[in-house]
Amino acid sequence: MTTTSDEDYKRQGNTYFHNKQYSQAVECYTNAIKKNSGVTTYYNNRALCYLKLKNYDHVASDSRRAIEIDPSCVKGHYFLGQALYEQGKYDESVNALKKAFELARQQKFNVGDDIANILRMAKSKRWNELEKKRTQSENDLYAYLKRLMLDDKEKKIKNLRSDTSTAVVDVNKMYNSYSDQLESIFQKVDAKHKKRDVPDYLCGKISFDLMKDPVITPSGITYDRKDIEEHLQRVGHFDPVTRSELIPSQLISNLAMKDVVEAFMTENPWVEGSDW
Repeated sequence: MTTTSDEDYKRQGNTYFHNKQYSQAVECYTNAIKKNSGVTTYYNNRALCYLKLKNYDHVASDSRRAIEIDPSCVKGHYFLGQALYEQGKYDESVNALKKAFELARQQKFNVGDDIANILRMAKSKRWNELEKKRTQSENDLYAYLKRLMLDDKEKKIKNLRSDTSTAVVDVNKMYNSYSDQLESIFQKVDAKHKKRDVPDYLCGKISFDLMKDPVITPSGITYDRKDIEEHLQRVGHFDPVTRSELIPSQLISNLAMKDVVEAFMTENPWVEGSDW
């Protein structure tokens, strides 16, 4: 009687996957794992099926197991980052995707720009989440200070030796003055934070991060040098936007854009710490 090997189960799973029969593929990869639990490919393949099925807990579990077996497993970190992104765990997602991006670059692993794109989205979501928490903290602080000032005003009025309307008016004037100053301070802080956006024209067309070393192609498109050079090396010798043929020697430093980027960073020191 012929025994089905773990490789046989993997091949069956691959067939089901290509036919978009993801649940059946999961069963096959599970059988392969039962036969041989030390192969990262089986966990990666099953994790990808779970991604298609939107079962993100299982994606994370299989990805972590793949990483335990092989810490340099690009797909393990990549799938883990995607699962964490879908679960709203953006900080952890960014860390996993950064690792996948670094490993892919080291291993010359061709995943196109997929990792860079979802890393950019995770960074954006994380930034928005941090901004939301900051705004809530500022609102809570503002409300707390207003309450303290109001309590102090009422205490002063209560302790007045004179009940004359003039004395009460003076206390109210002082309270209103402090209240206006407080509002002005918080409005300035809010206006400053609202400007914390990196303009699209300063971001690379591949990673969507703030460009550090902008270069221009013969097609007139500007990219960050490291991103476009990695694209040419890993994906192919063509311009990602125009699809025109492109080789590294055709890249020319965009000195005008570099000056604009440097000026923006000088005027907005928060950029260095925002992980763009």
